Amino acid sequence: MAHQRMSGYSRSALCAALIGGALAPAAVAASPAAAAAPPAVSCTSDKAGLAAKLSKDITASLKGHKSTTALAVQDHRTRTNCTLRPTRQVDSASVVKVTVLAALLWDAQKTKRPLTPHEGKLSTAMITESDNDATTELWDELGPAKVKGFLKAAGMTRTAPDAEGAWGLTQITAQDEQRLLNLVTARNKVLDDRSRTFVLDRMRKVVPDQRWGVPAGAPGDATVQLKNGWLERSTHGWRVHSVGAFSGKGHDYAITVLTQDNKTMEDGVDTIQAVSKAVHKDIGPARPAHN
Repeated sequence: MAHQRMSGYSRSALCAALIGGALAPAAVAASPAAAAAPPAVSCTSDKAGLAAKLSKDITASLKGHKSTTALAVQDHRTRTNCTLRPTRQVDSASVVKVTVLAALLWDAQKTKRPLTPHEGKLSTAMITESDNDATTELWDELGPAKVKGFLKAAGMTRTAPDAEGAWGLTQITAQDEQRLLNLVTARNKVLDDRSRTFVLDRMRKVVPDQRWGVPAGAPGDATVQLKNGWLERSTHGWRVHSVGAFSGKGHDYAITVLTQDNKTMEDGVDTIQAVSKAVHKDIGPARPAHN
């Protein structure tokens, strides 16, 4: 587990970020009397009763967990959407690696070139094994302008690269991560079919010891595409995130769960998996086939 934790973010990049002042002091907490009520899970759906059920079940799944959680759920079959703190920014840790790959492919599309064999090898290691050195090489190859160009094209307006260049400290939101999942799972004008296929193929091949998180409770006949991230810092404890898309056999939905303020990595994993089990239970069953 120790090796797995370190693979979520490079020590050298994090040290550079801390030296550069990326770790801001925590804001002064409001007094209990002045503290606002915690945000509620909000769901909408075209399927009668589903929004209320999801809202109730996701809320129940979070009880007893101390994580500060942001989430977004979208099921295209039933036009269902659920959110909690959808625009709250958090350190990305390794889930940003899907953004790095999408940006690389988007940039290559502009000159209609395939990825080089070396880029392909780095991309595969970055997603399937969460390889930090591969990520750093691709991040440096792209540079800030191309990353920001992709974010603008993708409509990921609240995602902000770290000013000191530490990819794992990119500020992300559940809303933007869900937009990215939409781009890689459905046809669009930003990523062509070949690029989307490449991303999804790598997300399907994440190594077994990193296949925790949003797959928990998924239907056995669903195809799972995911990426996780984990990072400990001196404020807000462990950041533990999981994003994934579920397809095939009548499934067409995506889940993003971002957590921080976890005492341990396991606390974050437990929170994510509790939420995911509730979501899969409610929307995971495939639509019955018609004769």
